[in-house]
Amino acid sequence: MTNGLRALAALAIAAFAAFVAPDGHAQRASPGENPEIRALELPKEAIETLARIRKGGPFPYAKDASVFGNREALLPKRKRGYYREYTVRTPGERTRGARRIVSGRAGEFWYTDDHYATFRRIRE
Repeated sequence: MTNGLRALAALAIAAFAAFVAPDGHAQRASPGENPEIRALELPKEAIETLARIRKGGPFPYAKDASVFGNREALLPKRKRGYYREYTVRTPGERTRGARRIVSGRAGEFWYTDDHYATFRRIRE
């Protein structure tokens, strides 16, 4: 292995080690530390879901607008009932898929494309 490849491999290992916690699981952002995404950067299905939320429906899935419990505390801590969840259609999926938008009572929105493992705050 050349010195350049060794350096690159060492850098990749260091980056991976910095991302993975000592127990081997990927680290998650602390509440309030969620990265952001601009609304126009969302997949078109998420933009459509956001528009439906703002209009108050209609929603295509029975579980849309149900309470999101935030059990993993990845979003800022609020009283139960503060957050609601909505399905973002995933083309090719026969089920609801993994994509959701979670809304807060104060009008804030978060997007997850990995079934609540991570969130990005939606900015207008």
